[in-house]
Amino acid sequence: MSFTKKDRIIQSNSGKTFPELSPSMLSEALALALKEEFGALGSSVKTVARLTNSNERAVRNWFDGKNSPSADNLVVLMRHSDQILRTVLELSDRRDLMLAVGLSGLRAQLVDVLTAIDNAQG
Repeated sequence: MSFTKKDRIIQSNSGKTFPELSPSMLSEALALALKEEFGALGSSVKTVARLTNSNERAVRNWFDGKNSPSADNLVVLMRHSDQILRTVLELSDRRDLMLAVGLSGLRAQLVDVLTAIDNAQG
């Protein structure tokens, strides 16, 4: 079954538009998040390269904000870094999910503190 010519020119009237997000905005935001999470040292580049199984030069370009990680590398980074996850959620305008990430991080810190207290008490 083929479409009529009229079917081909009909456009959606939902009124939804996508926010403007340039590649440079994404690169710069992720670079800032990488530096906050891992630091700006050479060893940080090596750590991220090992996590993502990527070339160190490519990772250095991520840290410098010249390029962004590919989608699969971004997912790996989001698994290992709450700061990267928060940045992606903020750029996607999903602030409601940022609260859940924050609560998860607080819970992990609380578990660490309780473990330290238990170890100190013997």
